[in-house]
Amino acid sequence: MAILFEIKHNTTYSYTKPVTFGTHRAMFLPRRGAGGRLLSWSARTNLRSQIRWISDSLSNSVAEIEIEEPGSELTFSFQLRGNHFGAKEVEQFVLERRAENVPVQYTPDEWNDLASFMRPHTEDSDLALAEWARSFVVDGKTIGALQQMLDAFRDGFTYQAREAEGTLTPAQTLRSRSGTCRDYAWLMIEALRRLGFAARFVSGYIYDAALDGGEVGMTGSGATHAWVQVFLPGAGWLNYDPTNHINAGFDLIPVAIARHPAQAVPLAGSWFGGSEDYLGISVRVEVRKLGDVTDHSEGQVGRTRPLNDRESAS
Repeated sequence: MAILFEIKHNTTYSYTKPVTFGTHRAMFLPRRGAGGRLLSWSARTNLRSQIRWISDSLSNSVAEIEIEEPGSELTFSFQLRGNHFGAKEVEQFVLERRAENVPVQYTPDEWNDLASFMRPHTEDSDLALAEWARSFVVDGKTIGALQQMLDAFRDGFTYQAREAEGTLTPAQTLRSRSGTCRDYAWLMIEALRRLGFAARFVSGYIYDAALDGGEVGMTGSGATHAWVQVFLPGAGWLNYDPTNHINAGFDLIPVAIARHPAQAVPLAGSWFGGSEDYLGISVRVEVRKLGDVTDHSEGQVGRTRPLNDRESAS
């Protein structure tokens, strides 16, 4: 099935007095692929700006934004519509036999393609992370180990939102048994890499049907979200969301993939002034369903209008 969705993503930085700004880099457009189709988008800044688009080494779309005037408030407002395809239930897949047990047996070609996603990125001097990862390999089965790791986040960790920028190290998250969606995803990725899996970091949005009805939604809705993709021969890249105990892709709308979280920051940039001038940041993300798309030929023609000098993207 497919849904027609709309995303509104607003970020505001506040200061005590006008400051000047350096280049900002933004990732907000969903990745192209079989799971979705972008129909239209618009982007604005409250201050005069110029934008240029680049594609990074992992084929993520990145907007580089030059803010051309000072201000005591800088606002980025982005809106987009698209179709999102997928199954509501756990996705069915068949693994090749060489992927059924831990460690997965990748072919030489796969090793060459996946090496950067298999190599651990962080230190594990006391081997606590490696030991924690191995604790999930009870019967040696791949799917069982992945499911048990998801269960561990649900049963033994506490989600803790924070305004501070950055991502905790896997060791910090493991010790505290708490963190944000980015912290959870990064811990799971580095644990999986120590078991020989190819795993990558994904930043994007989460569609929460509960919010459409005014109910309490899933953890991480109302903001950008992060999760994990694991490459399993026979199935390909599979989504695992340790924050919400999800191992299917219908609710997840990917924007950027990365080897480590610093490569997939939704919005980052610089400003010039005194440290006491900064008042804070406000982020609001709305992902809502506009309707069902029963015929995949419907709604596929969208129009992207050119940006003027007061518009940009995040």
